[in-house]
Amino acid sequence: MDPIWIVLLILLAIALLYGVFVYNQLVQLKHNLKQSWSNIDVLLKQRHDELPKLVDTCKEHMAFEQSTLEKVMQARAQVASAREAGNIPALGQAETQLRLGLGNLFAVAEAYPELRASDSFQHLQTRITALESSIADRREYYNASVNLYNIRVEQFPDMLIARQFGFRPEALLMLSEAELQDHSVRQLFS
Repeated sequence: MDPIWIVLLILLAIALLYGVFVYNQLVQLKHNLKQSWSNIDVLLKQRHDELPKLVDTCKEHMAFEQSTLEKVMQARAQVASAREAGNIPALGQAETQLRLGLGNLFAVAEAYPELRASDSFQHLQTRITALESSIADRREYYNASVNLYNIRVEQFPDMLIARQFGFRPEALLMLSEAELQDHSVRQLFS
């Protein structure tokens, strides 16, 4: 056999092995991305289940703050809708509204000593605060996973294999401008 053919076969085998290697890495990154989203989804569901309990507890003590409670429940519905649809940009916006609503709710609750003294309110506030912290951690991990995946999908020569097999860049879970701004606690009481 001619040495040129041997060299060409070796180069073809190397290119094929490299293609398989890149494809398998892209699959792994895609599944890591889905797992990181699933981790967020679990926490969002848990928070979704806790919020009505918090609102019911607050309703017992906060007769004049109905609009605050309604805003929290509306934001909860928007988060659930975006989560179920898998709409990452809409979820980021809905999350912002829910966080602002919860911040307002907890700030307004300070004016109700009976509510703050309630064991169920304290338990729910602690639980939701812990869930918020966990969601923030998972969002960070999700965005890191998206970033790694997007880099591999867009860098050369991996992009050639990614495009061939339908790997497309994914959206980051972005913070809205409202979450990036400083908030004045004084405004919550005026």
